Amino acid sequence: MTDTPRLHSAGTTAPLDAARGLRPLIEREAAQAEALGRLTDPVVNALHEAGLFGIWVPAPLGGAELSPRELIAVFEELSYADPSTGWVVMATTLENGTAGAYLGDDAVEHIFKGPRTPLIAGQGTRPGTAVRRDGGFLLSGQWGFASGMLHAQYAHSLAAVEGTGETRICVTPIEDVTMLGNWDVLGLRATGSIDYAIHEAYVPESYTHVFSLDEPLRGGAIYRLGLLDQALICHSGWALGVGRRLLDELARHAGARAGRPGQLAGSDAFHAGFARAEAGFRAARALVHQTWDEAERALDAGRALDVRQETMVRLALNHATSTVADVAGFVHASGGTAAVRDGLIQRLVRDVHTGAAHITSGPQALQECGRELAGLAPGERWELFALREA
Repeated sequence: MTDTPRLHSAGTTAPLDAARGLRPLIEREAAQAEALGRLTDPVVNALHEAGLFGIWVPAPLGGAELSPRELIAVFEELSYADPSTGWVVMATTLENGTAGAYLGDDAVEHIFKGPRTPLIAGQGTRPGTAVRRDGGFLLSGQWGFASGMLHAQYAHSLAAVEGTGETRICVTPIEDVTMLGNWDVLGLRATGSIDYAIHEAYVPESYTHVFSLDEPLRGGAIYRLGLLDQALICHSGWALGVGRRLLDELARHAGARAGRPGQLAGSDAFHAGFARAEAGFRAARALVHQTWDEAERALDAGRALDVRQETMVRLALNHATSTVADVAGFVHASGGTAAVRDGLIQRLVRDVHTGAAHITSGPQALQECGRELAGLAPGERWELFALREA
C-alpha cells in the first residue's frame, strides 16, 4: 500500500482557534436555538465564515481534511460551548467529508462548486429502498434523527438496493426531502434531528456510494476508515467537550457559594465525589486520545486498522460516553436547584443523556468489545457494531 496517500493534517491550530473564538457567540445563542429547535442563523453563518463546515472535506476539494485528533479537538471545543452546536457540526462535516471522498466526479463537481461548503445531513441506519433505473436509482424511504437537516442543502440517506440487498448511501437535493418534524425530545433540542421521507427520487449513480466503501476517490488516509469508524471520531469529541463543561460548571456553581453555611463547597462528600468524577473523566479522555494516536500511526503508515485497533476506538467512545453520563448524574445530584430549574446545568444534563442514547455508544458494541478483548472472537472482523467471521 505504498501508493496510498498518507494521513493529511492541517498542520495548524487555525480551525481549533476559530472554534474557540466562536464560543461567546454560540453561548449567547444557545437558549434561543433550543427554543427554535435548530441553530440560529448568526451561529450557522459564523460557522460557515470560519470554514468549520469544511474541516472534513478532502483537501483536493479545498477542504481542511483534518486528522482524527484534530477533528476531535474541534468537536470538543464546539460541544463545550454548546452540545447541540457541536452535534450539528460533527454530523454535517462527517457527511460533507465522506461525500467529497466517495461520490463520483459528476456529483462532487456539482455539490462542491459553490463558495460555501454545502451542508449534507441525514441518516445512515435503517435503510430505505433503492430501485435501479436508467443509470441510477429511485430512492424511497423514511429515516429518523437527521441532525442538521434544517440547515442542509443535501440529504444523505442509507438504502438497500432492491434485488441485491447491497447498501448504499444516496445523496439527494433537499428539494427531494419531505421533512416530518417530530423532534420533541428531552435533550439536544437545537440539533433539529427531525424525521424525513423521500418518495421515488431519482439519484444518479455518481451521487451514491457503497456504504462500506473505505478506498476514497479523493483525499488521504482518514477516509480509509470507512464511514462508521469515522463517525466514532464525531461522538468521541462531542462526549469529551460536554463532559468537561459539566465539571467546569459544577465547580463554578460550588465556588460561587463557598463560605456559606451548609453549602456544597464545605462538604467532604462532595469533595471526594468531584475528585472521582474528575479522575474518571480525565482517564476516559486519555483513552480516547491514546487509541486515536495509535490509529493515526497505522493510517499514516498505509495500513488499515487491525481488529484490536477497531475494538479500541469503539471501546474508547463507549467508555467516554458512559463516563460522561456518570458525570452528568453526579452534577445533577450535586447541583441542587441549579440542576432542576431551567438553565445551563439542566440543559447540559439533558443533552448528555440524549447523546448517550446514540447507537454508536450502545450496549452491543460494548459486549462485542469485551468478547474480542477476551480472545473469544478468533478470525472475526468488525462489521458496524458486531464481529463477524472474516
